[in-house]
Amino acid sequence: MLFLELALIRWLGANVLHLSYFSNIVLLGSFLGVGVGFLRAGRTQRLPLYFPIVLAVLVVLVRTVPVTIDRSGSDLIFFTSLQTVGPPEWVVLPVVFIGVAGVMAGPGELTARCFLVLPRLEAYRWDLVGSLLGIAAFSIVSFLRAPSVVWGALVAVPTILLLGPSRRARLLASAGSAVVVGVLLAETLAPGVSWSPYYKVETLVPPGAGEPTTAVLVNGIPHQDIGSLATRLRYTPRYALPYERTARPTAGDVLVVGAGNGVDVAQALAHGATSVDAVEIDPRIQQLGAELNPDHPYADPRVHVHIDDGRAFLQRTDRQYDTIIFALPDSLTLVAGASQIRLESYLFTLEAMQAVHAHLRPDGIFAMYNSYREDWLVGRYQNTVAQAFGHAPCVDTLNVVSNAVITAARDVGNQRCAVTNPRIDGPAAVTDDRPFPYLRTPGIPQLYLWTLAGIIVISLLAVRVFGGPLRRSRPYVDLFFLGAAFMLLETRAVTGFALLFGTTWLVNAIVFAGVLVAVLLAVEATRALARPVPRPVGYAALGAALAVAAAVPASWLLGLPFGWRVLASVTVAFLPIFMANVVFASRFADTADATTAFGVNLLGAMVGGCLEYTALLIGYPALIGLAAVLYLCAFLTGRRTAGGTSHVDRLLSAQPAS
Repeated sequence: MLFLELALIRWLGANVLHLSYFSNIVLLGSFLGVGVGFLRAGRTQRLPLYFPIVLAVLVVLVRTVPVTIDRSGSDLIFFTSLQTVGPPEWVVLPVVFIGVAGVMAGPGELTARCFLVLPRLEAYRWDLVGSLLGIAAFSIVSFLRAPSVVWGALVAVPTILLLGPSRRARLLASAGSAVVVGVLLAETLAPGVSWSPYYKVETLVPPGAGEPTTAVLVNGIPHQDIGSLATRLRYTPRYALPYERTARPTAGDVLVVGAGNGVDVAQALAHGATSVDAVEIDPRIQQLGAELNPDHPYADPRVHVHIDDGRAFLQRTDRQYDTIIFALPDSLTLVAGASQIRLESYLFTLEAMQAVHAHLRPDGIFAMYNSYREDWLVGRYQNTVAQAFGHAPCVDTLNVVSNAVITAARDVGNQRCAVTNPRIDGPAAVTDDRPFPYLRTPGIPQLYLWTLAGIIVISLLAVRVFGGPLRRSRPYVDLFFLGAAFMLLETRAVTGFALLFGTTWLVNAIVFAGVLVAVLLAVEATRALARPVPRPVGYAALGAALAVAAAVPASWLLGLPFGWRVLASVTVAFLPIFMANVVFASRFADTADATTAFGVNLLGAMVGGCLEYTALLIGYPALIGLAAVLYLCAFLTGRRTAGGTSHVDRLLSAQPAS
């Protein structure tokens, strides 16, 4: 289930541009599907033969119906193509959500059958072990940059094995899997297609005369052009402008964040750089630059390549630089499973600019440039740099205001701004608590609100149609709240570690694995106890852990040495997760209907995924408080009698399990 979920998030985001910025749609659809699968498990003995067919239909539709995102409105910026193709998002997102739910319901139903025949915590234990194997397998696939056909094959084999006790089942499973693998094989064999841990990368050489360049598309839209520095400077002067806005005669020691295909590195070398630390988060993009850039900047012995997150590199290095460049670091996707965090979200906060200032030598210069899409975003970054450096930066606009170069010297006396240095109105700087530079004002955009409302409506209908009467779920309403609260805890952990250690795919995978290990330890601890943890004691310990997590600010953790930061952040993030699952495991162990109880918990997690979007308004640290409110609701709705079992559970336990 977990491997399939992660594969769908990556693959759908690479082929449906809407999902590059709505990856939670796939996550929420997965929770709904698995939850419905658990609710169905006790009502039917049929094998879920539908799910390989639904997966095949979904894959074929996605590959044959091209779509791009609508950029209408200026309060939320999507870095995408300028033309809209295919159905609108209000059609695409529900179709994908329902399709993902239909796919994930099958493995959910198969898993739920184990909960019917095994002791509750024994089944949950093996479910967690399987999840760890799933995330380990996907991490290996990401590390190897394996193509999508490998993902399809790794899903097809267990699908056929699990659905193969009868000839008809084997035929259906094999047919659906063959279609999926066939479509993905065609995608894999397409010229110029490769995969990084973040994107589907395509390279092509445009026809025409002149010096050849290579266009790089990621997730189907133009991202970079690989050509010589001389060619790039003919099109735009922005690569040279930072060096014209300083009194320094040479570039000196340079840090380039977003080194990409190497053109910014080549520019630094051309201006006499003595050393260049080239930081690029995507190994495939850097590899293409090393192979295809005609200037071969990465072959220069002065250049040192770091495949890392830019903000994380700034936090770890103790070097001082003469020149720091943020070279068009804009992503085209959300970090998988990390709520609304984009790869560069923590790079443009006030705290990040203060870190840049701290790493500059007294006569050092900082510059950032891009086609920012909206004038107000240029204004926001101008305000951010001014606040961090203590003086106004130089701003050069190229053709339009939104295409700009922002340059600031550590000492204002070393700045050489143009005769006209515009002051552009923009909103205030964003901070690490709310790292959403592309959101103009705090709030949840209407597109998100309508999407989430549709998800809730579809989910209620699905639960009623496929899960039976809602009264079956009523005894487990506290498990619903536990699921919703836990999802917020997980989001807080993932986003917190992204700030502390980088928004790389590896950090993300380690955090998800860490969450699963913490949950597994909680289950093992509960199984080892002679008696379940008393509810008041469990909730009191959970409340204390939440209070500690809320009291420790990220700024304090960032100030610790790396080793101590790891130890402190793991303790602060995973202690509440451990205690939350001690509470859950103690409650789940004595449920009368395991599949319904677990299904309700998963549906609660889906609602928690919807509540993640409140971070756009209140910030990520506040999610701890929202989780605490949900845990209080779980405590109040799951009150026990002195005998240890609720009145409803007593009545249900007197009847055979449904």
